[in-house]
Amino acid sequence: MRLWVVAVGQRVPDWAQTAWDDYAKRFPSELKVELKAVKTEPRSSKTLDTIYAAERERIEAAIPRGCRIVALDERGTNLTTVALAAKLKHWQLEADDVALVIGGPDGLCPEFKKQAHERIRISDLTLPHAMVRVLLVEQLYRAWSINANHPYHRE
Repeated sequence: MRLWVVAVGQRVPDWAQTAWDDYAKRFPSELKVELKAVKTEPRSSKTLDTIYAAERERIEAAIPRGCRIVALDERGTNLTTVALAAKLKHWQLEADDVALVIGGPDGLCPEFKKQAHERIRISDLTLPHAMVRVLLVEQLYRAWSINANHPYHRE
């Protein structure tokens, strides 16, 4: 099974890339996580609908065919780490590859969010996109560690 994190935005600070790389390499061979960064649409004198449409097109092109789509959305389902571990186990049992999608500065296109299989929220706080990538990959690793009875997670 593969987890794809599809994120709008190509440049992140070095600390975020280092953290991403550290967690991504920890996953076992049967559960790989990969990042697909897509270009942010320039914001100069464009309508929000135009921006959403351009970013949506790039996002959809980056998602491998047949993936379960999980949109990260501030109004999505709030999950605990243990609940995320249960979701991860379910996805693995279903043998679904999963694309977790992080929107751009204005979020994700509302229609894209409606069509996603699931919508989850990482935090009630507003976070920078680089931080969301790091938090997401860490939580996915933690979820895996719970399911594998690995000592990384402690209750």
